[in-house]
Formats: sequence, C-alpha cells, structure tokens
Amino acid sequence: MSSDPTGTGASGPDDVQPVGMQRKGLFGVSDTGDTSGFGGLVQAQPTAGDLVSTSEPLGEYFDEVVAALREAHGDEITRAVIVDRGELTIHVAPDRVADVCKTMRDDEGLRFELCNSVSGVDYPDQRNRLHVVYHLTSMTYRRRVRLETAVGLENPTVASVTAVYPTADWQEREAYDMFGVVFEGHPHLTRILMPDDWEGFPQRKDYPLGGIAVEYKGAHIPPPDERRAYK
Repeated sequence: MSSDPTGTGASGPDDVQPVGMQRKGLFGVSDTGDTSGFGGLVQAQPTAGDLVSTSEPLGEYFDEVVAALREAHGDEITRAVIVDRGELTIHVAPDRVADVCKTMRDDEGLRFELCNSVSGVDYPDQRNRLHVVYHLTSMTYRRRVRLETAVGLENPTVASVTAVYPTADWQEREAYDMFGVVFEGHPHLTRILMPDDWEGFPQRKDYPLGGIAVEYKGAHIPPPDERRAYK
C-alpha cells in the first residue's frame, strides 16, 4: 500500500526527517575525535577496598556454588561474592585461583568443566589495579560463574590454571602480553601478540594510545585525535 494517500507523490510522515535534526554516530557521537564510536562513555568502577558482597541468600544456583567452595576451602576463600545483572562473580586471592578452579572442575556438585576465557582488566585507580577474570561453564548443570582476582604492579603474579584448564594456555599468555600479569606455573609464558623484545603492555590504561613507533614494521600510529574519521 502506498504511503501517499493523496496521490501527489509527497512522502509519508515516516519518510520525513525533522528540520534541524542531524544524524549522529553510535551513541550520538559527533565531532569528539573518538573513533571507537563510544563517545567516551564511562562506567563507574569500585575503588580498592570497596568490594561489598551481595547479601545472602543469593538466589538461583549461586548459593549452592558458594557453599561448595566454602566447604572445600573454608569461609575465607571468597574475598567477595557479588551478584549483578543476574550473574555471579566470586573474588578470590591470586595465589588460590588454581585451587579454586580445580574444585570448580572436580566437585560433583559443581562440575565446571570448561574455562571459556581468561581476560585481563586494568583499573588504574585501584591499588590492585590488574584484574584477571575467568569465565567458567558447567556443561553438566548448564551453569555459568565468573571468578576474579586482582594484583598490584609491584607483584603482578597469579597462579596459572593451565594444569586445570588447558584451554587457558594461550589466554594467559595474552593477558601477560597485554597487561603484564605473570602466571606462575605456566609452561611457556611468552608474548603471543607483540614481539618478544617489546617494552610495555599495550592494554594498560596508562599506555600511550598513539604516536608509538612500530619498530618491526617501520610504521607510525597517530594519536586518536589525529586519526582520520569519516563523518
């Protein structure tokens, strides 16, 4: 059916762009110099020492998972237990990660057989600014849990989980390469993306965004505000 009931060839109301309205990029970005398209969106993050556990009972299967960990390792194993947006995050000490993962995998009531990913995150305002996040999946019970630990720049060492989850091998190498987290016990902890002699860790928040000479290609990356953006 035509959107022109008058038959004059005029466009219907859905085809008309209001006078003065300007189309913008993703999330309304316009003339910011931010070529990512996110326009500098910032989500508030807790500062060091501000982690507050969610009140128990947690709901769903979360209480069962936390209870099993505490039964195996004691009440002090969880530094914080947080439920946010329907997801469970368990914060543990960096030297206990491998032990917790072994329990998560082998306990008959848990059976988290798969480590989907190991990721690094940098919160520069925190004392222990380098976080490592593990996404675990139980294919037996169809459950998901996130483990998280944090270390400071003075001793960025976390226990490797490659002996428990072999899939974590290259993921831990990437977190080491990009964030400088040292995974103690990893069988071959070397850079995976950057050259072996590269200085610095590109995904730390204080790493320069541009103007860095890429030595092995002889190229130059301009700062974000000098990059070409299509309007």
